[in-house]
Amino acid sequence: MPAMNRTLEYPIISTLQYWLVNHPKILHFSWNQGQTTASSPRFLTLTILSYLFFTYLLSQELPRWPPLPRRLLKSISAIHNFTILTLSLTMAVGCSLSIFSYSPNFSYIICFPKSTTATGPFFFWAYIFYLSKILEFMDTLLIILSNSIQRLTFLHVYHHTMVLTMCYICLSSAQSSFPMGIITNCMVHVFMYSYYLLTSLGIRPRWKRMVTDCQLLQFWSSFGILALLLYFHFTGSGCSGIWSWCFNMFFISTLLVLFTDFHTKTYSLKTKGV
Repeated sequence: MPAMNRTLEYPIISTLQYWLVNHPKILHFSWNQGQTTASSPRFLTLTILSYLFFTYLLSQELPRWPPLPRRLLKSISAIHNFTILTLSLTMAVGCSLSIFSYSPNFSYIICFPKSTTATGPFFFWAYIFYLSKILEFMDTLLIILSNSIQRLTFLHVYHHTMVLTMCYICLSSAQSSFPMGIITNCMVHVFMYSYYLLTSLGIRPRWKRMVTDCQLLQFWSSFGILALLLYFHFTGSGCSGIWSWCFNMFFISTLLVLFTDFHTKTYSLKTKGV
């Protein structure tokens, strides 16, 4: 982490900068595999296996039980959606302020030096981002509780399990460009969970398709960022976490294929009246 620290003069932003960047707990954060909470490979493995096991079990058993009262389910959904929306916005702002405060130049945002360790504000928000992906497992439970099993697709389960794995690998390897990925993903989630929140409150926005469009745009922008990372790696002294670049590229590629297929089946066929 560079020693430099830009401080903004606007009172509100400088206050945010302190609480989201320069607070001692954030400024001196360090990811130590096996010591930081939820940082061991065992934790990751057990979390994913538990998610898959309970997803399968509940999807088979819960539909046989009396459904939850509709009002209660909507209330739970609204609280969950508001929580993820607020958390996503906070992570996006915190990570953006960290970039402004501690990035000496543009290339640093994309390519951390090889000697980089997972410490400081960038990786504090990467850690919170990682933990938030476990909280998002609640999406699956809400689908099952609402008896909307048709929404419980391979894409849904694959996305939740793999994105948690990706976050863990990025943290463990001090992955370059991860802050940019966090910001783009969080902004998409602010938009997406705003839609879900309004829906849970009984409002049906007309921009449902735009949610998927934004997700596809996010994947294409991730390709651009990863390509730029590769350029900086081979034209400079190298970038931190280059081997995790391979996993990220594979994961983003598969998501792009799956989301494109979902988009085509969901919207193109509807447009044709199928």
